[in-house]
Amino acid sequence: MMSLDELRDRAALYALIAAGSVIGGCARYLVGVAQLSLLGTDFPWATLFVNVTGSFVIGFYAAIAGPDGRLFASSRQRQFVMTGICGGYTTFSGFSLETFQLLRTGHALAALINLGVSPMSWLVAVWLGHLVATRLNRLKGT
Repeated sequence: MMSLDELRDRAALYALIAAGSVIGGCARYLVGVAQLSLLGTDFPWATLFVNVTGSFVIGFYAAIAGPDGRLFASSRQRQFVMTGICGGYTTFSGFSLETFQLLRTGHALAALINLGVSPMSWLVAVWLGHLVATRLNRLKGT
């Protein structure tokens, strides 16, 4: 059975992750609003954008705040950013639904482009985020 301190500790971690999810979810919504007003509805640009930038952020933060990183981050801080903010911000379920809707409405080419461009962009963004943070970690000084 968990002690009261362990229960409080776990509840605090869940609260941090939930707070991060709120931040990420609100940011994702704002990107969607901006996309609609700037680019219209012909292609799910907002989903592509949040998944690429979210992939970059999680790759960057994992490296910069990792064991060999320049930034000290506790396990809770890492969970807040990586699980909470990035998890709330990225939209893989949205990506799936939008791709399905493109197919269902006869926009097969747009669906195929989305299927090809999105995952590759996310992987490249994670790699770039990790690369940038790893280089920063090697710089001298604080």
